[in-house]
This record gives sequence, structure tokens and C-alpha cells, in this order.
Amino acid sequence: MIQLIPRENVSPVLSLLGPLFSIGFTMLIGGILFYFLGVDPFAAIKMIFWDPLMSETFSTYSIPQIFIKGAPLILIALGLSVGFKANIWNIGAEGQYIMGAIFGASFALSLYPLESAFIFPLMVFIGIAGGCLWSLIPAILKIRFNVNEILVSLMLVYVAEQILALASLGFLRNPDGAGFPGSRNLSQYPSASNSELILGTGIHLGVVLSLFMIVFFYILFFRHSLGFKIKLLGSSPKAYSFSGQNPNKLIFICLTLSGGLAGLAGIMEVAGPAGQINIDFNVGYGFTAIIVAFLGRLNPIGILFAGLVMALTYVGGELTQFMLNLPAAAIQLFQGMLLFFLLSFDLFVYYKIRLRGN
Repeated sequence: MIQLIPRENVSPVLSLLGPLFSIGFTMLIGGILFYFLGVDPFAAIKMIFWDPLMSETFSTYSIPQIFIKGAPLILIALGLSVGFKANIWNIGAEGQYIMGAIFGASFALSLYPLESAFIFPLMVFIGIAGGCLWSLIPAILKIRFNVNEILVSLMLVYVAEQILALASLGFLRNPDGAGFPGSRNLSQYPSASNSELILGTGIHLGVVLSLFMIVFFYILFFRHSLGFKIKLLGSSPKAYSFSGQNPNKLIFICLTLSGGLAGLAGIMEVAGPAGQINIDFNVGYGFTAIIVAFLGRLNPIGILFAGLVMALTYVGGELTQFMLNLPAAAIQLFQGMLLFFLLSFDLFVYYKIRLRGN
């Protein structure tokens, strides 16, 4: 029988080395995977991590794309980190991301072709509200009936995906789209478009907001009493209860906050790079953000770098698919290895393993 015993003194150096170990080991095992797929592993690893940043051929396009793809990952991961620090496990950010996009896009498209400076701000607000409302379901069930938030939030992802399909094929379908699924393209609706801030780069408001949120959450975690309460609930629930605080209130705040940020990411994406609601709108940002949150050690600064690294694998992965004919599933597996090796490393850092006889 294997028994895990928490270590009394955890090495901070080893804890910080975890992300570097996971990236290095992912490169090693990923290279072996690429070799068996018939692709030069050195060329593939170079194209994923080096060429998007340093190649004269690709970097002009790739560097802005890293920030564009990193923005939703950072926003969602920041929201998840709040709950994860308090041992509140929202695994359904993908569904909240979808619902934020649907709520916001539905509002804007209901006003088409009206032009007004108020449409986009209200659209963003309603998108955030959509993500919050979707996260309220696991929050209320957790508070009222002590239902496991992991299962509820995860199952709601599949409900959100069905609503996304219904919107694409039904109530948001473009009436001028010749019967094809998908909504109107918001880039052609100026009042509802998340347009470029830097011409020719694709950098949009969502990128700026993700960087602003890094500062906001750093202050929240390290300079605000709410951050202290979140850490206390996660590290010692009994001590938190003895302090006279109501844990249900914090559960509500954490889940609502994470849902709101996922909804914000969704509306920024649908009004910007994605452009429309369609069946393929969700690309797994909500699930990938879980990797980003843990890779960044639930620290806002760490999440910034982890989000950019994960975005780099997206951009580099697209290059390898195009240039080396590497399957998309191989890149997804490569990204998943990051979390697997990080958790494996943490197992040995935070726990002692003892073998006991039956």
C-alpha cells in the first residue's frame, strides 16, 4: 500500500524549479513522441519554442499572436487561481468562457445594425455577467447542498457546448449566411467589434486587460485582506472558521470571480480574433488555463509567464502542423504533458512516499 505523507518543510527552491522541470521533461518526452510520428524532434522543438520568437520569417507575425492567444489564458487562469488557492475547484471555466461569449454576442446582435458607442461596453459587461451566472450554478449547489463543485462545473461545460451549437444553428444564425451555421461576423459590426489597438498586429483590448488584471490580482493576493482570507481558507479551513468568517461567502466570491473573468475572456475573443459565434468557437482555453494556473504557481506574475509560454506552444504548434505536417492531437498531448510532469514533480516535493504492507 502506498501512503502519501505531507512534508513538514517544503524546499522553496525545488518548488520554483517545478515549472522548469516540467517544460524540460515535456521537451524530452515530446521529442520522443515526435520521432515516432516520423518528424525530426529537434526541428519540431525548435519550431515550437524558438522560431516564433527568433526567426525572421515567422517572428513578425508570431510575437503579436503569442500575446493574443495568451490573453484569454491569462484572464481565465487568474480567475481560477483565486479559487484554487482556497481549495475551491472550478474545472468548468470552458463553459463559462462559452456562455460569456454567447451572452455578450446575443446582446450586440439583437441591436444590429444600430450604431452606438455604448454597445461594446454593455456587451462586455453582459459577457462578464454571463460567465458569472454560469459559475453561480456550482456555487449555489456547493453552498446550499454541499455538491462537489468539480463535477457540477465540469458537466456544465457540456451543457454550454450544446447551447453553443444551438446558438450557431438556431437563434444566432446569420440570416444572410446562406444557411451556414454561425452568427454574423462582429468585425463587420463596428459598434460591437473588439478592434485592433495597434494597427496590423491584431493586438486588442483583451490583451491590455489581461496585463492590467495581473497587477490587480497581485495587489489582491499580496496587499489586500481578501487575498489573506483566500489563502487562509485554502491552507487551514478550521482556522478560517474559528476566525468567525463565513466560508460560504468566500466560495461565492471565488467562483463568481473566476466565472466573470472567463466570461470576459469569451466576449473579448468573440468580438475580436474569433469574430463570430460558431460551433468551433471554443478551442479549449478554459481547460488549458488550468495548466497555466498551476504552471504559474497560482501567482499572478507566474501566470503571466506561464500564459505566454503556453501561447507560444499554440503558435509554434500551428507552425509545426503547417511546416512539418505534425498532427494537431500531438500538440495537444504535448501541452497536456506540461501539467502531468508538473504535478508529478510536485508530488515528490510536497509529499513523502511510504510503502506499507497490507
